[in-house]
Amino acid sequence: MDGEGRPVRPLRPREPRAVRVALVSAALASVALLVLVPLAAVFFEAFREGAGAWLSAVTEPDARHALKLTLLVAAIAVPLNALFGLAAGWALGKFRFPGRDVVLTLVDLPFAVSPVVAGLVFVLLLGRASPLGGWLAERGVEVVFAVPGIVLATVFVTFPFVAREVVPLMQSQGTDEEEAARVLGAGFLTTFFRVTLPNVKWALLYGVVLCTARAVGEFGAVSVVSGHVRGKTNTLPLHVEALYNEYAFQGAFAAASLLTVVALATMAVKALLSRRAREEAP
Repeated sequence: MDGEGRPVRPLRPREPRAVRVALVSAALASVALLVLVPLAAVFFEAFREGAGAWLSAVTEPDARHALKLTLLVAAIAVPLNALFGLAAGWALGKFRFPGRDVVLTLVDLPFAVSPVVAGLVFVLLLGRASPLGGWLAERGVEVVFAVPGIVLATVFVTFPFVAREVVPLMQSQGTDEEEAARVLGAGFLTTFFRVTLPNVKWALLYGVVLCTARAVGEFGAVSVVSGHVRGKTNTLPLHVEALYNEYAFQGAFAAASLLTVVALATMAVKALLSRRAREEAP
């Protein structure tokens, strides 16, 4: 409204129509070339020999084990990172303490470090040749080239996804509501579950969705710590690589189509969460 109470029309971009058409066309062409064409190629190759061949490829024992292991690792890593992300969000978003900026930088470290390097670090620290890894191996605990190593590598690589969604939101919300709840007599747990958690639920869910997608599709770090033992430590991305290297292209693309379905489902859930968050926004 202007000073006389009349509605003010929002400013609209005044670029020439030709410029707008060119920009939109370039964006659509990029999406088609970089996203839609590869996705279509995956499904085309997966079903080239028919639905029966696809079903046989994704239900053979090694594929089933790879899928189960992938889902198991994600089922462990994602809840752990959700807890870590909430704890990091609470500590970094609600409090000020010496070294806070350093901790915030460390949260982003998995984004900067190559997944292959991260996997190599776990091998050096927990492999049989290391003091800790040797001590664990003597007691029958295998970490590297076993499921625990795959879980640790996945947790490390996917750690920032939840924290990076929760921390900025908690920081922007401040501590006024929590302080009001404490003044009214609410304890820590009541304040957390009744005040803090509802305020960040969409950011938390959004981070969990992204974390799940990365955990299911992680390749680099898992490739280093798994040992590539077919039927034992091969996750679905590693199974795709193994089949492709053996020129079993139909099986490789069939397994890849499962990963693609997970990616598409992730994007659908992400869009739904974004829509729900906008609907509930004041």
